[in-house]
Amino acid sequence: MNALMSSMLVNEERTLEFEIEPGMVDGQEHRFIGEGEPHIDGDPGDLIIRIKTMPHERFERRGDDLYTNVTLSLQEALLGFELNIPHLDKHMVHIVREKPTWPGARIRKKGEGMPNYENNNLYGILYITFDVEFPKNEFSEEDKEALKKILKQDSIGKVYNGLRGY
Repeated sequence: MNALMSSMLVNEERTLEFEIEPGMVDGQEHRFIGEGEPHIDGDPGDLIIRIKTMPHERFERRGDDLYTNVTLSLQEALLGFELNIPHLDKHMVHIVREKPTWPGARIRKKGEGMPNYENNNLYGILYITFDVEFPKNEFSEEDKEALKKILKQDSIGKVYNGLRGY
C-alpha cells in the first residue's frame, strides 16, 4: 500500500502570492484553500501562512497602538522643544511642546498608530514617552547660584515608598 501511495504522489513546485495588508497582526493567518498536502483520500488540504512580525528599532506595537520613547536634553525638557518623528510610512509626526516635560511624561497622538485590520479608516494611538538626559558635567558655584535663582525651588527632600502598588 505504501509503495502504491508513494508512486501516486507527485512533487510540484509553485509560487503562491498574497498581500500583507495594512493592520495585519502578529500570528494572523492566511489560508490558501486546497494548496496543502493531499490527504489519504487524495484531496489536498489547505496551506496556512502565519504572519510573524519582526521587532522595529523605533516602535513597539500593541494591538493598533504604537509606543516609542524620545530622549530630551535637560534644556529641551525645561524650555520646550519641537520634534519630528519619522513614522513607518515615512511621514513625519510633528510634536511641539512649549512647557516643561518631566522624565516619564507621555503624550498621545490619536490616529498615528497602526490601521485597524477590519476597518482601515480607523487608526490606533501613538504613545510617546519622554526621558530626560541630564548634563554629565559639573556646574561651577556661579552656575549653581544662577540655576537656583532661575528655578526658584526649595529642596524637597521627600522620602517615600515609590514601590507601593507594584
